[in-house]
Amino acid sequence: MAHIKYFAMMIVVISFLSGCGFKDIDNRVFVTGIGIDPAENDEGEYRVTLKLAIPVSIKSKSNTSSSYQFLVHEGDNIGEIIQILETHTDKVLEFGHAKVILINEILLEENLKNFMDYLFRRGDIQSIAYIGAARESAEEVLRTLPKGESVVASPLTKFFGETGNDSPYVVSVYLYEIRRDFHSKGIDPILPIVEMNKPGTQLIVNKLLVVGDNGKPLELSSKYTQAFNALKNSIPGYSFRLDSDGFKLLINMMTTKMTYDIIQENGQPQSIKVNVEMSGTISQSNKTLLMDKLEDYNKLAAREIKQELEKFFITLQEEELDPFGFGLRYRTMQLHQKGTINKWKNAYPTLPFDVTVDVNLKTTGTID
Repeated sequence: MAHIKYFAMMIVVISFLSGCGFKDIDNRVFVTGIGIDPAENDEGEYRVTLKLAIPVSIKSKSNTSSSYQFLVHEGDNIGEIIQILETHTDKVLEFGHAKVILINEILLEENLKNFMDYLFRRGDIQSIAYIGAARESAEEVLRTLPKGESVVASPLTKFFGETGNDSPYVVSVYLYEIRRDFHSKGIDPILPIVEMNKPGTQLIVNKLLVVGDNGKPLELSSKYTQAFNALKNSIPGYSFRLDSDGFKLLINMMTTKMTYDIIQENGQPQSIKVNVEMSGTISQSNKTLLMDKLEDYNKLAAREIKQELEKFFITLQEEELDPFGFGLRYRTMQLHQKGTINKWKNAYPTLPFDVTVDVNLKTTGTID
């Protein structure tokens, strides 16, 4: 009798238990990239492209090449567009592996908050995804499939991650970084530009966009992008082509370290003092170089690099852009007061730069 009661009680308990709702992996499809472009039709404002990875295991075993599916839809709201795209497949869209988000550079002339808000609020879109500015179309960049691309491992993640490309021209920006800089007063957000070659078979990443509060973002040349990466992130590999005093040298820096201070008087900013220390080697020369003349080459390189960096800082200053965060540093030096950031914005366009460059060349190269 006791057994019958126990059995009946178990049936009642089990009847109230519900499943966890877990869906098998074959019922899920992984979004590896998100592209946002201006709408091409009059029906909406944005055009969203989702790049879905098709696992190799469900294809022919003899075919190991990459394969993707692309979902595209247009509308006025990013969230609504993605909800519609979820009806374009019979599987659950998983955004946890969306490591790359591309924004058409035209949209960056608008307020970033208009479309970035959705990406931050949605919990399954990770803030550690890389973000970039697509030229000329985010959809076309996502659809570009260089030879050798493997499934899931997008080539863009190899550009920005630590497992692939480590060029000093490539600046990596996480989604959380652009949000932080967008909302911070005293620093302007940056995005790497991702473009294609003319045949559409290769991706190119060697320039940078600086996005200000208003107006068209400033495009940094490859040369300035490399300088920014070395100064801001201490990325090794900064190269400088020297053409002065009869010398034509190509100098490669192994280390770069920048420190700076905002010189002020009675709380009023007076100048920006920048100190740069570099060490490297001479990798190309039009003349025979002597080791005992290294100090002379150091002084010559320091003088020329100083002039180049001053031009770079002044270019940013003239556009009233501050990707280094000089204004943010100034704010940290002040007691919290209303109007501090306005005081900085008024002063920054005319502040003089006091740049000091110290170059330490280790060798003239393997041919002495």
